[in-house]
Formats: sequence, C-alpha cells, structure tokens
Amino acid sequence: MNVIPFSFRIVFSNLSYIFIATVVAVVFWILFNTFDKLLFFSPVWTFYLPDDAVLGFILTNTSSILLGILISMNIYVIKQANLKVSKSSLLSGTTLGILSSTCASCSSIGFVIISTLGGTGIAISNFLEVYAIPLRIISILILLYALYLVHNKLTKSCLIH
Repeated sequence: MNVIPFSFRIVFSNLSYIFIATVVAVVFWILFNTFDKLLFFSPVWTFYLPDDAVLGFILTNTSSILLGILISMNIYVIKQANLKVSKSSLLSGTTLGILSSTCASCSSIGFVIISTLGGTGIAISNFLEVYAIPLRIISILILLYALYLVHNKLTKSCLIH
C-alpha cells in the first residue's frame, strides 16, 4: 500500500520543488521562532525553548512545514496550468496561515499595531496574544484544507501530463 498521495509524488519527484519547499519551510521556521522570541541572533545565535512555549513551538514547526509544501505545490500548479496570479489569490489560505501563525503581539509587530491603531491596536494585540494557540490551530487547519484543494486540483483535473 502506498502511503504518499499521488499529487505529492508528482510534485516532489522534481528536486527543484523539494528545494523550494525546504527553503520556504526553513525561512518561515526562522521567522516564526524569531517572532516568538525563541530564536535570537544577537549577540550570538541562540535558540531557547522554555517549557511553556513547547506547544507553540510544535504548532509553528507544523505551520512552517505545511507552508513549504503548500507553496511548492502551488508553484507547480501555476506552472503546469500557465496561470497568471491575480490579486485575489494573494488572500489565500497560505497568506492567512502566515498571518495567524505569527505571534503579532509577542514581537515588535505588536508595538507597530498599537502605535498605528491606538486603542484599537491594543485590543487587537491583546486578542492575538490571548488566542495565539487557537489561531495557530485554525491556521494549520486552513493550510491542510488548502493542501486538500491543491491535491484535488492535481488529481481530478487535466493538469497531469
């Protein structure tokens, strides 16, 4: 019995898509862990994982890996279908997954939100801090749904040559 879905075998049979997925996953892993204050670059490169951040770390790792896979598969679909990327596709599950995976109130982004939006920014920052774990779980579910849609697009359409 074959455990790897057909769409994954199609896309990742090409080494360039494996490379794209790896680079994207590593970049987002660094980005998410820097925002969560788990990865430090100054004065020396340090990684610190306290006991209370393990769940968030697991969720950001999962998000990073799913983002790498999803972006690589989306690039494959766009190249195979000769599609042009529209502005509406920028607000896809990938973008929503990226935005909800980062802890906006835990980083300097929270200060930008507060200083830009004033009282509303404080409420938004507080909401993002309190509901960070549920938002990350929702973003993983959105990324999984987006992967399901890409899988269906590859296996149930005429894109496979």
